[in-house]
Amino acid sequence: MPTRTSTAHWQGSLKEGSGEMRLASGAYQGSFSYLSRFESGEGTNPEELIAAAHAGCFSMALSNILGKAGVTPNSIETNATIHLDMPAGITKIELSTVGDVPGLDEADFVKYAEEAKANCPVSKALAAIEITLSAKLG
Repeated sequence: MPTRTSTAHWQGSLKEGSGEMRLASGAYQGSFSYLSRFESGEGTNPEELIAAAHAGCFSMALSNILGKAGVTPNSIETNATIHLDMPAGITKIELSTVGDVPGLDEADFVKYAEEAKANCPVSKALAAIEITLSAKLG
C-alpha cells in the first residue's frame, strides 16, 4: 500500500505565529494560525483537514460496501464535524451522510453506512474518539 505525506511549517509563538500546511501531492496548500484553529480567523486548521479526510474516507468506504451489495450510488454526500474542546482535544466526530442510491431502502442504507463508519481506515485511526453517524437517503 502507498504511504502519504503532508508537511507543516510554523513560525513564531503559538498566539502570534502562523504556519502553512501542504499536501505532498500539491492538491492543497493553506495557511493556519491560532485564530483559524481556536477562534474564527482566516485559514484552515488541523481539525478541518482531519474532518475532510474522514468525510472522504467514509464516503469511499460506503461506496465500496454498496458496490459489494450490488448497488451503485449516484452520489454520497458526507459532512464530518469535529469537536475540539481544550484542553481535552478532539472529543467527538459527527458524520452525517446523504445517499442517492437507486434500488436501496433506507434501512439497508443505514446498515451499510454503519459498516462504513466502523471500517473506513480513518474511523479506525480515530477509534479512541466518539464517532456518531446520521445516515439517510436523499
